[in-house]
Amino acid sequence: MNLLTRLRSWLKWMVKRERLETDLDAEVRFHLDSYAADLVRSGVPQAEAMRRARIEFGGIESHKDAVRASMGLRWWDDLWNDLQYGARVLRKSPGFTSIAVVSLALAIGANTSIFSLANQVLYARLGVSHPEQLRLLTVVTNGHSAVHSSWGSVAPVAGGGRRVEQFTYPIYQQLRRENHALDDIFGFKESIQANATIEGSAQAVRLELISGNLYEQMGVRPALGRPILPSDDQTPGAGAVATISEGFWERAFGKSPDAVGKVITVNMTPVTVIGVNPRAFTGAMSVQSSPDIFMPLSMIPLVKGELGQSGPLLSSPNLWWVQLMAREKPGVSLEQAQAALNVALSAAIHATMTVAKDETMPRLELEDGSRGLNFVGQQFAQPMYVLMAAVGFVLLIACANIANLMLARSSARQREMSVRLALGAGRGRILRQVLTESLMLAAIGGAVGLLLGYLARTALPKLFLNAWESDSIQVPFDWKVFSFTAGVTLATGVLFGIAPAWSATRAEIGTAIKDGGKAATKQRKGWSGRTIVSFQIALSTLLVVGASLFLRTLINLNAVDVGFRADGLLLFDVNPPSKQYPAPKDVALHARIEQALREVPGVEGVTLTDIPLVADSQGQSGFNVEGAPEAKEREAGASAMVATVGQDFLSVMGIPMVTGRSFTAQDAESPQRLSIINQALERKYFPNQNPIGRRFTMDNATTKNRRWFEIIGVSADTRYSNLQEEPPPLHFDLYRQSKEIGGVTYIVRTRLKPEAIVPSLQAVVRDIDRDLPLMDVRTQQQQIDATIVQQRVFASLTAAFGILALALACVGIYGIMAYTVSQRTNEIGIRLALGAERRQVRGMVLKEAGWLAAAGVVVGVAAALGLGRLLKSMLYGLQPSDPASLAGAAVLLLGVALLAGWIPAMRASRVEPMEALRHE
Repeated sequence: MNLLTRLRSWLKWMVKRERLETDLDAEVRFHLDSYAADLVRSGVPQAEAMRRARIEFGGIESHKDAVRASMGLRWWDDLWNDLQYGARVLRKSPGFTSIAVVSLALAIGANTSIFSLANQVLYARLGVSHPEQLRLLTVVTNGHSAVHSSWGSVAPVAGGGRRVEQFTYPIYQQLRRENHALDDIFGFKESIQANATIEGSAQAVRLELISGNLYEQMGVRPALGRPILPSDDQTPGAGAVATISEGFWERAFGKSPDAVGKVITVNMTPVTVIGVNPRAFTGAMSVQSSPDIFMPLSMIPLVKGELGQSGPLLSSPNLWWVQLMAREKPGVSLEQAQAALNVALSAAIHATMTVAKDETMPRLELEDGSRGLNFVGQQFAQPMYVLMAAVGFVLLIACANIANLMLARSSARQREMSVRLALGAGRGRILRQVLTESLMLAAIGGAVGLLLGYLARTALPKLFLNAWESDSIQVPFDWKVFSFTAGVTLATGVLFGIAPAWSATRAEIGTAIKDGGKAATKQRKGWSGRTIVSFQIALSTLLVVGASLFLRTLINLNAVDVGFRADGLLLFDVNPPSKQYPAPKDVALHARIEQALREVPGVEGVTLTDIPLVADSQGQSGFNVEGAPEAKEREAGASAMVATVGQDFLSVMGIPMVTGRSFTAQDAESPQRLSIINQALERKYFPNQNPIGRRFTMDNATTKNRRWFEIIGVSADTRYSNLQEEPPPLHFDLYRQSKEIGGVTYIVRTRLKPEAIVPSLQAVVRDIDRDLPLMDVRTQQQQIDATIVQQRVFASLTAAFGILALALACVGIYGIMAYTVSQRTNEIGIRLALGAERRQVRGMVLKEAGWLAAAGVVVGVAAALGLGRLLKSMLYGLQPSDPASLAGAAVLLLGVALLAGWIPAMRASRVEPMEALRHE
């Protein structure tokens, strides 16, 4: 009989078990009756014939068991019996069961929650057909590369150089024509912020501009309407169509099917909605969230306009801005495709750009594109791994806790196990029974933990949200999460059950049945429990040290002096479309808005900037002092940070002047461009000099008509991009003297609450242009808090895990000490009878708890010192070996150990000697 036949037979009789038992009874009766009938025919009386038939047939139940075993049903019967017995055992100990289930549920729930988030952040792929086939095209450049300017992400690479994810549009077009190594190359530009007006209501939206072949190459069909086609992307500015995400469809149109065909305004351009994307499709940029609107790449002149001196983006030969992807072609290896595309890239650069003799060609590389650009994954990779390790430690502590409790219970069940062994049960049978009980506990805890993880799936992503954001990462609760939880549950049950199960099989039949038999195994069980408790404390110490380091990092960051008054400042962004407000109209618009906002009741001051302080944004430029060597002639390039600001920026922000003067209203009309520098810039470029009246330029020596700025004042230092970095050299330039400014952040000083004054501010801007929304309205303190959201989340989560670890360790110490006291009741009685004082008994128990904790703390501190270097880049203002954190964790664990041991110690000191002497 082959395996498939046996499996089919097993399933058949599992489903029809009642019929099988009836058939077995009928067959047994048939054999008995037939044999008895033969005996009756030979002259044996009926009763004697039946007696002889039963003797000859043998044990009826043993024959039935043999038939069941031949069908593979015996193991199921044994398992069912084990489950029933295990359920009775767990019901008889509700306290133990409750503690074990709650411990496991919290630990498994934490692991499930963190894994579901990590799965979405680190491992999830784009919701398209066969995402594993997608390849992202990038280039690696060096200091002499032909790539000079880019719009998008640029990152350093190991060994020097930069990784650039963008290409010029002319190069993209030529690469697409010359490509034979991959499927058709498609392009996109990620996350452009724009203004949209829908049925008279202006709002901020995120755009992703895509090539006309993206839907086809990604294998995506809209849930409603049609996709963007190649014909929509042929003529610049002519493809005024858009598809929208399901989330935006719900928010803006209430999921009405009539949304398809509606005309909305995007940056003053009428656009027709032609389709709604399926929920799983998030574009080519990210897995975690989707842009609101998708439009053809050819629409970028109307949506974004020109950037600086680059000219029209679709024809600019020098600005690298469009991202490229393609699918692997069957039969072409990655190395072959990369080599062919490098040849095509070199040809495209020479055909579309002017390349100097000493400039080198960038090296094209094909990277995994299944997760898009994966900004979130790159940013949170290390934090996610640290969090997964932390919850893994919590789970180990929970396992150790339950293993300890079960070891104590196994000692109490020695007589039961010995009786079962004496009656013929095999040690394997005992092992299976105890493991079944462990797995039942794990299954209950896993089910509750899965429920907790499901409830927490939306809470964790919200922790990473800024105060003014509402679109959090969507965390699916899919089969991967269920599989992970099932695997963790099974592993947990085996992990904490194997030691008690093995201990149960080592019961000695003769000694365990006797009254004093438990003393024979008392010492061995005690040392097993003590070792497990020390292991718990070591892991708890590791978690508490980590929580202390992250909490102190957060405290240090919150204590940083930003250099300005953050209270009473309200921020919001205004991003005028370049089509409607080309330079210098955008400057005039902002001047008009700034003046109008000053007249709003409750406004004490108004200014604006293109780079808000402490907002994880920055602008850098060359800095060449008049009369000093040019940056090209110096060993280190001269540069400084820059912010273009309004005339009242320093006063509104509360930044004090050190020397010189601030901007005035008359400076806007001055033919000489003016600037205010900070103290860090003064120290770097004007040491022991008076910078007032000196001039500098951001242009290099080869630039014609260099723009010179005169320094009129020196301001105090402030934090610039974030709280971690010291104030860099920085100069503030007046936006009214600029030719263009684009989108800016307005800063309003007021004593009113945001909800009280924002409607008035919105009304002022709406009166000037009804299609300009106020975007990202927040306070300055909320803006600062957003830059340390990762540290805040880490401090919160690790503190929660540390508290959970402490609670579990407390239960573990209490359990082992209570068990020890119960085992040593007779000894304690003898000590008291011989004259020992009750305080000495208390001290003996507490001393033992203290030694257990001390051993675990020493191991935990050593592990923290060894692993701390992995966290160094995530800390601020302290080292991983911070003495205060290590000492604080050690003292806390020792205190918890003594507290957990106090109740058993008091119980031991209250033992009555006569009762204790009769204990055994």
